[in-house]
Amino acid sequence: MTPYDFRDPDIRRRRFRPIPVRMLVPNVITLLAICAGLTSIRLSIEGRMALAVYAIVFAAALDGIDGRVARMIKGQSKFGAELDSLADFVNFGVAPGLMLYFWQLHELGNAGWIAAMVFAISGGLRLARFNATMDDPNKPAFAANFFTGVPAPAGAITVLLPIYAAFLDLGRAPAALTAAYTLLIAFLMVSRLPVFSGKTKRMRVSPELVLPAFVAVVVFIAILIAYPWHVLLVGTALYLLGLPLGYKSYRDQARAMQATAPVGGEVSSPPSAPTMASLSEPPHDHDRPGRLH
Repeated sequence: MTPYDFRDPDIRRRRFRPIPVRMLVPNVITLLAICAGLTSIRLSIEGRMALAVYAIVFAAALDGIDGRVARMIKGQSKFGAELDSLADFVNFGVAPGLMLYFWQLHELGNAGWIAAMVFAISGGLRLARFNATMDDPNKPAFAANFFTGVPAPAGAITVLLPIYAAFLDLGRAPAALTAAYTLLIAFLMVSRLPVFSGKTKRMRVSPELVLPAFVAVVVFIAILIAYPWHVLLVGTALYLLGLPLGYKSYRDQARAMQATAPVGGEVSSPPSAPTMASLSEPPHDHDRPGRLH
């Protein structure tokens, strides 16, 4: 232990310095997301799968805004960054895996449990890799527009596709097929597949389109509430179909940069996996960019 003299009044003042409220707001949003994820586990145990899915979608929505709120009000902190990663592991790794197990995978016995467990572990590995490599200086500039592997929130929403189909009366897939699909999404999360993120794109709306944009958002939310399973199923299908397009875009930009690079220059393709040196580096004192892992 460091030999501090706690009788020093300066040290006491530093220990009990008030924390600005703006530093607490993003963490409160993250804690609400954790509550939603844990509640989804309870609802799935009780067999209320519809409400469990709603809780996961709500957690994903909160995960999408907590980082933006933190940057908007200058409330970034190392504590918030670590709390966000732990929340994502619970909400988008553990909760979806348990939901699928209680819903159908339990029919396979140990094999179903292994599929659910592999998905949860893949979510944790995906988050650990993101934290270890997000400030990699060797990545080309355009790589900031891409994730390495499917991000955890998208993986959680995507892996629940069999549940969406069942609620639409499209038929309940065999448990073995659901397990295979769960393992496929787990593989996509830990893979090196470049997935377009769009987090560096600055979206601006012209003044004459502000009101139509508000109307469009309200209409989308209304459709999501009225037809949740249709929206989730179609959105998941479009996302999966768009994965090859993201890979192609990355390859095209990598080739273009390679063509314009000086002789002997190299461009990483696809994104590199973390090294042992990067895994041993201390975490950076700021929130994850976009907080979408």
